[in-house]
Amino acid sequence: MAGLYTSLRHSPSSSHHSFTSRLLFLLLLLPLTLAVFAFVLQWRGGLNDPTTLWSLDNKKFPGMGSSPPKNLARSSNSDCSQILGRSSSPSFPYFRDWKFNYDSDLKPKICITTSTSAGLEQILPWIFYHKVIGVTTFFLFVEGKAASPTVSKILESIPGVKVIYRTRELEEQQAKSRIWNEHWLSSFFYKPCNYELFVKQTLNMEMAIVMARDAGMDWIIHLDTDELLHPAGAREYSLTQLLLDVPGNVDMVIFPNYESSVERDDIKEPFSEVSMFKKNYDHLPRDTYFAMYKESTRGNPNYFLTYGNGKSAARIQDHLRPNGAHRWHNYIKAPKEIKLEEAAVLHYTYTKFSDLTSRRDRCGCKPAKDDVKRCFMLEFDRAAFIIASTATGGQYAKLVAVNLSYGLTKPLTPMKLSEASLTQHNAHPMIPYTLPTISTGHSSRFEGGLAFQLCDCVCPDNSLKG
Repeated sequence: MAGLYTSLRHSPSSSHHSFTSRLLFLLLLLPLTLAVFAFVLQWRGGLNDPTTLWSLDNKKFPGMGSSPPKNLARSSNSDCSQILGRSSSPSFPYFRDWKFNYDSDLKPKICITTSTSAGLEQILPWIFYHKVIGVTTFFLFVEGKAASPTVSKILESIPGVKVIYRTRELEEQQAKSRIWNEHWLSSFFYKPCNYELFVKQTLNMEMAIVMARDAGMDWIIHLDTDELLHPAGAREYSLTQLLLDVPGNVDMVIFPNYESSVERDDIKEPFSEVSMFKKNYDHLPRDTYFAMYKESTRGNPNYFLTYGNGKSAARIQDHLRPNGAHRWHNYIKAPKEIKLEEAAVLHYTYTKFSDLTSRRDRCGCKPAKDDVKRCFMLEFDRAAFIIASTATGGQYAKLVAVNLSYGLTKPLTPMKLSEASLTQHNAHPMIPYTLPTISTGHSSRFEGGLAFQLCDCVCPDNSLKG
């Protein structure tokens, strides 16, 4: 009887202990369950390479038809002289049957992907310049003017150029991308103008990774058509040689960006007329950067008017993914990266008035300070959009003098900055529109002018060939 009484007397304590144990177990189980649930949402398919979801199975990607979508085919009989900008002196010369013929054995194989709405006067010199320094393949995701029949027909005729149109099928395919379920880009979703462009670029880069792998590429670079790679520091002026010298354990190479400084307000052909660039702070002594900061910024909000974190080349490998428009990453490891000490990306920033108006035409925001904040990330882009929407060419000249050029208002400033090595004149990448000398050897060196790899070019109305 005493034993039974003792057992009954201790049962409340035992019940309380059991309840506490269960509560602790539930508290431990809850975060583990949430972590597993988050992991499942993030991976959506285990450790398999997510890019295999884009598997081609020997089929073309959406938007890779042999001709532009029907809604883009408004006019197919335009004169090629209008496309190239001049009837008597085209933007660059065409030479039939004059080629390097090194694509098959050139190593490493390098590709560039871009999202563009530019015209031929910008895209063609950009393509041929990069062909000369070693790029073999281009993945062009085109919209606007770049997707028009007259422009796209010429782009498709260039060896190594793959044109992808922004069709409904492409958008539906990209809507299934795992990127929409990841946090690193979520702050850019469902916002207009520059934010929307940034998301498009990232989705296009994701698709380009698979296309590059299927094409046997070794390196991939995302670049805009107002940027040129400047492979300084290589044994010859060659991107191929530069990346060939990269150690095998390096996954990503960073090209710091240099920003152009126009010296006139009437620039027509930036690649041939602009040569002065402000160096990236990564390529400057710390003391020089701080000592010359006031002179170099000209009262602008930042050291550079636009971005300052450069661009990058990534080695093609499993689980590679874009990390925004400027970087690459990997789903299962932290990439090993190096930053180049001499090579750079030359960014031709707002070099002509049409650079402003083209942004205005692509963006539906109101030219008001409050509205542009939701459309553009950078302060100068916001100010430039307002000027493009409300100003004239004369006011653009004032913008150039005050914000974009060093020498128009203070003639001694360029010399002062050059002496401090904060700016430099880059003669190599300047693309002449008449070639004084054409280098035809295997090397990509320059001999008085830029060596182009040219191709037959067939216009829709056959008015110009070769």
